[in-house]
Amino acid sequence: MKKNMGNIDKIIRILVAIVIAVLFFTNVISGTLGIVLLVLAGVFVLTSLISFCPLYTLVGINTCPKDN
Repeated sequence: MKKNMGNIDKIIRILVAIVIAVLFFTNVISGTLGIVLLVLAGVFVLTSLISFCPLYTLVGINTCPKDN
């Protein structure tokens, strides 16, 4: 897998995942919506750690800086 995520993209995804997790565990969001958002947060963290987003490949987006 070729990296297609830049640092800013990874930071934003991790911050969104943290916010979702905090909202879920403080019972601000709950039920089915809470579980779906928590799974989405897990996907955000996973894709940030490996610097690869499969959806970006399908759409043709690459936020990773170019190597000279």
